Amino acid sequence: MTATATAAPVSDVTHRPAPAGRARTLLALAGLGATAAVDAVLVGLALLLVRPAPVAAHPDPRTVLISGGKMTKALALARSFHAAGHRVILVESAKYRFTGHRLSRAVDRFYVVPEPDEPGYAQALLNVVRREHVDIYVPVSSPAASVPDADARALLDDACEVIHVDSRMVRNLDDKARFARAATTLGLRVPDSHQITDARQIADFEFPPGRSYILKRVAYNPVGRMDLTRLSAETPERNVAFARSLHITEDDPWILQEFLTGQEYCTHSTVREGRVQVYGCCESSAFQINYAQVDKPEIHNWVQRFAAGTGITGQVSFDFIEGSDGHPYAIECNPRTHSAITMFYDHPDVAAAYLEDGHPMIVPNPSARPTYWIYHELWRLLTEPRRVARLRTIAAGTDAVFSWQDPLPYFGLHHLQIPALLLRNLRARKGWSRIDFNIGKLVGPGGD
Repeated sequence: MTATATAAPVSDVTHRPAPAGRARTLLALAGLGATAAVDAVLVGLALLLVRPAPVAAHPDPRTVLISGGKMTKALALARSFHAAGHRVILVESAKYRFTGHRLSRAVDRFYVVPEPDEPGYAQALLNVVRREHVDIYVPVSSPAASVPDADARALLDDACEVIHVDSRMVRNLDDKARFARAATTLGLRVPDSHQITDARQIADFEFPPGRSYILKRVAYNPVGRMDLTRLSAETPERNVAFARSLHITEDDPWILQEFLTGQEYCTHSTVREGRVQVYGCCESSAFQINYAQVDKPEIHNWVQRFAAGTGITGQVSFDFIEGSDGHPYAIECNPRTHSAITMFYDHPDVAAAYLEDGHPMIVPNPSARPTYWIYHELWRLLTEPRRVARLRTIAAGTDAVFSWQDPLPYFGLHHLQIPALLLRNLRARKGWSRIDFNIGKLVGPGGD
């Protein structure tokens, strides 16, 4: 797959007038209701027939607080810490209080906290830390929570360890233009990039002959991030018209970035004081819901050099494109947990690699099966060609949520969490573009 291609969005529903939106929401609810009985039988069998594996006693058990409870990556980390003998506390905002992950055997307590952009967010985290005697906070941040989680360290650092990039650095990494400059300073490859704060800058920009560019919003843009409208010296009128159609201001800047064609890759890294201790890399696309480890030494080297050069501590995710010259170029950095962490579902050393300084770097086990979300795969099986290949993908991989030893989160996700969100949108007469079972939410304009 090349950078010009985008995967067909799963459960894709365009933003339509209220009547059409209601009809499609009701159809989605009916579809989930139709599969509830099958899932209930599957989960019931798991509860009746499978005895959970005993949890290993840890010589120094910790209490770990994990945020972002709606997302699969939070569940993956909770299971890893629990399996290593640690106690897990999970938090999420009221909007997602029905997350199925709160039902996990790995979760000892669940708390509802304010939205990350609300004034009481950091204090609510501190209250949980004190009440549950939390030793370590591992944020599983949404794009909207990366900065608030970093700012919360002003309150939390004296109460527990926080495995998250500091406030200054998280802003630099989240800003696509600043990130590109930082990588360039370290001698690392990134596409040619320019910050844009006024549409008129596009009219004045001298596009190099034979090269094209795209506009990307610096702030999180859950819908528009898939727009790959190409701008070049050959299309001056379209360049200006497209730029003027966007909301580009000093307070809402965009980045003009060279468009590279090639295979996309994504990575997850957990870093302690500039040392990569958890690392995963897989092929990627605009809407990524399949994860399988691949060996790309040049990408690995890029990540290690960036981590060492910045000295960061926290979780960082990089997106790359392998250019026509065969070299990878980092197109952006997301200073938070990547869903690629699901590839570590059977690795016994995840908790140690997160918590211990100097732990040897771990990668997914060679025997680990690729991860996916079965409802996404079934939708593709029904709506896309190459069904035999899709069946092979299902047979070769494993669902990222379902576990025979911990089956309730699977049922809760599909038949509590997502239906609750659909009903909420139905009452609010609010549109949505797709259901994303991975991050446990409805994706739409102005999303979180």
